[in-house]
Amino acid sequence: MKKTFKLTLGAIALAAATFASAQTTLLNVSYDVSREFYKDLNTAFVASYKKGTGKDIKVDQSHAGSSAQARAVADGLEADVVTMNTTTDVDFLAGRGVVASDWNKRFAHNAAPTTSTMLFLVRNGNPKGIKDWDDLIKPGVQVIVVNPKTGGNGRMAYLAAWGSVRAKGGTDAQAAEFVSKLYKNVPVLARGGRDATGIFLQRNIGDVLVTFESEVVSVDREFGAGKVDAVHPSSSIVAENPVAIVERTVNKKGTAAEAKAYLDFLYTEEAQDIAAKHGIRPRSEAVLKKYASTFKPLKLFTVNEYFGSMTEAQKVHFNDGGQFDKLYTQGK
Repeated sequence: MKKTFKLTLGAIALAAATFASAQTTLLNVSYDVSREFYKDLNTAFVASYKKGTGKDIKVDQSHAGSSAQARAVADGLEADVVTMNTTTDVDFLAGRGVVASDWNKRFAHNAAPTTSTMLFLVRNGNPKGIKDWDDLIKPGVQVIVVNPKTGGNGRMAYLAAWGSVRAKGGTDAQAAEFVSKLYKNVPVLARGGRDATGIFLQRNIGDVLVTFESEVVSVDREFGAGKVDAVHPSSSIVAENPVAIVERTVNKKGTAAEAKAYLDFLYTEEAQDIAAKHGIRPRSEAVLKKYASTFKPLKLFTVNEYFGSMTEAQKVHFNDGGQFDKLYTQGK
């Protein structure tokens, strides 16, 4: 009897080990404010993958400021895929040979299955009466933004502010003056999007938070509806959310097919619907139409319109010694 029991335990252990080795685990390294979206997305993907292949798969998540995440992957963090909020972070990895040099040709829409834009979150009732970009440079208004050196959220906020001047017919010199004034109203630079939200709502600092549109949904879920009001400025920027397979990792682990299936899933109607529920703009016109009340129309401009490209914007504005360093130093 004892011998039979031992064999049974051994069989169970062997079966468990076989299952563990058979189940593929992917790591998605992503930006700060996407964690709730990918939590729901991963659940849907696991079910879809099981239904389509009969195989089990697990997806782990890692979130922080997008640039910090890109550096972590470059330094050895074994991501199977990266899902970022600015193309420069993926270009950085391409430059290191970590992702393919033509990563933006591997999937539709320049490998950006979703987009977002920057808007303002103000305290309930909008006590400072903030309606547009010009209100952010008024005396006594404290603005919370992400450090553009550490997060794509911060870079997009900076470029949106700069572009708002250009969208009204202003020059780059006028845009520089405006952005310099804006950063004089920034009491502290956040490390990433979720850190910025924490500064605004948990530490109760600032009158307005400039962040991704998707944070409206996240804030309502985490802190309760009615804590903030969303203000859509007269113009803002299109922020693409690029994705890429991390060739270095998938070649080592043998997970290239699974990683591709995961990123392909982002383009399905099911995934696009999940994105929309989280306030992330879907590429699917049908899903966008379905959530028309969520995504209010506003004048949107692209990075290319006023900055040439994200790569050029990185060089001019965010590299060490660039425009941001000059303006922020002057502002302080």
